[in-house]
Amino acid sequence: MDKFKTAKQSRVSITELMLPSHSNFGGKVHGGHILNLMDQIAFACASKHSRKYCVTASVNKVDFLNPIEVGELITLKASVNYTGRTSMVIGVRVESENVTTGKKKHCNSSYFTMVAKDADGRSTPVPGLIIEDEQGVRRFCRSIQRKKQAMSRSSQFESSQFKINDHLKDLDNENVKINLDPA
Repeated sequence: MDKFKTAKQSRVSITELMLPSHSNFGGKVHGGHILNLMDQIAFACASKHSRKYCVTASVNKVDFLNPIEVGELITLKASVNYTGRTSMVIGVRVESENVTTGKKKHCNSSYFTMVAKDADGRSTPVPGLIIEDEQGVRRFCRSIQRKKQAMSRSSQFESSQFKINDHLKDLDNENVKINLDPA
């Protein structure tokens, strides 16, 4: 196994025509179909980098920025943004293209944390990442920051750590009515 690899060595892209069978009741391509394709390309990229079977550990926020129409081509691009000991953050970008006008739209981007597994299903080490440009440094550092934020979020709202009085003021301008039992 290589000790380090570049993002270029593992980069993957796919292009697919969106068919009527991919559409939702509103006539646009179903978000679930796009998520499925995103997960597949994240798997392909992570497996290519690690040369191992990989599983999805988490998906960071997916915002659907623009709808995808039936008959458009979508291109998904994936690359390794971060490597830990056994995990990788794979950045996935989705663009659509109207085949008659050539107009392209950025539809969404997301970050998939993938974990490499050995033949017995245990997490296994992955090659580190060789960063070759400023964008690579930015993406790697951004992934570190997301990881820290996720750890903070997960512990802050655990029931044993949660302090209601610290959060009630956050609800003042929300569409909610608090009616706590005074037990």
